[in-house]
Amino acid sequence: MSYVAKRLAVVKPSASMAVSMAAKALRAQGVDVIDLGLGEPDFPTPAHVVEAAFKAAMAGETLYTAAAGTPALRAAVAEKFRRENGLDYSADEIVVANGAKQIIFNALMATLDDGDEAILPAPYFVSYPEMVKLLGGVPVTPACPAETGFRLTPSLLEAAITPRTKWLFLNMPGNPSGAVYSRAELQALGAVLARHPQVMILSDEIYEHILFDGRQFVSFGAACPALKDRTLIVNGVAKAYAMTGWRVGYAAGPAPLLKAMNTVQSQSVTSVAAPMQAAALAALTGPQDCIAEFRTAFERRRDLVVAGVADIPGLSLAPPEGAFYAYIGCAALIGKRTPKGEVLADDTAVAQYLLTEGRVAAVPGAAYGLSPFFRISTATSDTVLAEAISRIAAAVAALQAGETA
Repeated sequence: MSYVAKRLAVVKPSASMAVSMAAKALRAQGVDVIDLGLGEPDFPTPAHVVEAAFKAAMAGETLYTAAAGTPALRAAVAEKFRRENGLDYSADEIVVANGAKQIIFNALMATLDDGDEAILPAPYFVSYPEMVKLLGGVPVTPACPAETGFRLTPSLLEAAITPRTKWLFLNMPGNPSGAVYSRAELQALGAVLARHPQVMILSDEIYEHILFDGRQFVSFGAACPALKDRTLIVNGVAKAYAMTGWRVGYAAGPAPLLKAMNTVQSQSVTSVAAPMQAAALAALTGPQDCIAEFRTAFERRRDLVVAGVADIPGLSLAPPEGAFYAYIGCAALIGKRTPKGEVLADDTAVAQYLLTEGRVAAVPGAAYGLSPFFRISTATSDTVLAEAISRIAAAVAALQAGETA
């Protein structure tokens, strides 16, 4: 007998998590591996946030909350959107869930019928296509190459839309590319979307506070207010406040959509744990100093990695505009042979080689829908990143040209 539903046959586990698990397995064998697979800040959660969760639990805030979140947290989210993004949402247009990923899952569960299409500009976050497929949808993945800054263009968007298109996903700054859209670029995409009223927009803005070189973030909702009635703005506290493990995401969107998402949530996880919501409330309403501190560190680390990769023949990296990843081009390594005589056939082989021989865990570009690249997280210390770049450089230098090996 089979214990697994047929729908899971087309769904792959998280590639970044798989890489991290492989790194942990090697460490358990005594191998010194630097794990740059998962993307999460290495900073401690701010003390006042931790204290808020503790006080809430001690005060008895340990019962169920409304599926959409506590009134206090939803009000704080609405205020955050007003204060930081210039967006005006009422309480019934705000929802809280167990991380931004669950927000996205709930939205797809609430809206996708079998065969509905979701446009996922590649490179995309690894979970997007898997969630779409799990819920009966069809991922449509137009390639957005490095030459265009890994950004979706109006012509690519127009060509990807069909009568079955239900969603367009935007992620800015992008994971894995770090790409950021300007207001004008978002408005150009909005002009295309205005001609296709059946398409909803999911704007994943979880990295909004991690921008480099003085860039200012523009929410899709602020750039294209005329599309508000079919736009879902997704965000959360994980990246900006070093709270990945607290699992609190939030979103703003049209009330009918959020009502359907709340139905999904009420019949699955019920709600986010009350102390976690208290922590998120403290993050959004308390001191915001950590945001600038984290951003400064991430930009310094970005610069360190960009400079290091520039000195490695065969690799390429344009400075990421935001987030905390480096999506490193490795086309020149394809076809080369390892010291063991194995040919690097694709970026999956490159990432495997870096893990086993370079002792650096990276995620292949194939997982993000655009090859040949590999992604490393830069959300770790300068010392660790410098050592990782040194190991990658040594591993690349050890490769031999295919025709002479």
